[in-house]
Amino acid sequence: MGKGAKGKGKKSGKKSGKQAGKVSSKKAKELETQAAEDEVIAAHEEAAVEEIQDVANALRVGKGFVLTDVDTSGTPGFSGKKLEGKAALKACEAELSDLLERLFAESTTGSKRSLLLVVQGMDTSGKGGIMRHVISVNPQGVKATGFKAPTKEELAHDFLWRIEKALPGAGQLGVFDRSHYEDVLIVRVHDVVPEAIWSRRYAQINAFERKAIAAGTTVIKVMTHISKDEQKARLMERLDRPDKYYKYNPGDVDERSHWGEYMEAYQAVLDKTSTVGAPWHVVPADRKWYARLAVQQLLLEALRGMNLQWPQADFDVEVEKKRLSAS
Repeated sequence: MGKGAKGKGKKSGKKSGKQAGKVSSKKAKELETQAAEDEVIAAHEEAAVEEIQDVANALRVGKGFVLTDVDTSGTPGFSGKKLEGKAALKACEAELSDLLERLFAESTTGSKRSLLLVVQGMDTSGKGGIMRHVISVNPQGVKATGFKAPTKEELAHDFLWRIEKALPGAGQLGVFDRSHYEDVLIVRVHDVVPEAIWSRRYAQINAFERKAIAAGTTVIKVMTHISKDEQKARLMERLDRPDKYYKYNPGDVDERSHWGEYMEAYQAVLDKTSTVGAPWHVVPADRKWYARLAVQQLLLEALRGMNLQWPQADFDVEVEKKRLSAS
């Protein structure tokens, strides 16, 4: 019996070693493929930047905007294809990182300015990908908040209570993955509260955002807009791949039956809360690479407009150089 167990252990060990070898080989191949792609992207960076036009203006929601008219596979404000899009995203990373660091540095001398990115969209519309591929360039001053169903404590307060607590501090980039707009979207679609309550929230949201802007926060609002067919394909991919199971929620299928109602609710949000100080931007999101590039460009436009400067030294630089040299 001891011999059999020993033999079995050896066999199991060999099998386990083979599996580890396969995983290691697969990982190595993935890294090799990624390295080759990175090399191609790097070679296109300079030219790709030339394909960027006025993305913010192309996406901004104005009077008479109709959500159903948006081509969710379009690339407004960018004339390149996927390769150029990925290259342009990469080419602009250094500037975005630099500007975010300037924003943070400015706060060390008393500036109260901050930036808030609100990302709202249907499930699978790429909100998580924006965090990984756009925001991660400089995580130092980032305050990211994902709003889920409110807790008991949150329900005991006004719907904006938890939102105000999550606003970015001085020098920070705040990112809302879902937001206060859930309280006029899912709440409306599922009759969570009476219309008499949620219909008043549009004006309350506008007042709340005006207050945040007056306190020094620049607000960028983005709807990542995908088609129902594209959402179906992305959900199916999560079911086809074991490494994506953790992202799948059976409730997402139920929500698809309310697609039309959600689009009506989003149209109302865009009509009533796209203001001069905090306009909405509808980002076609069927092409993930474009959605990421578009959000990056919206951030860059806002940060460039802030005219951020490195803080001046509050000490005598030459004196400190001499002191340091002598130390």
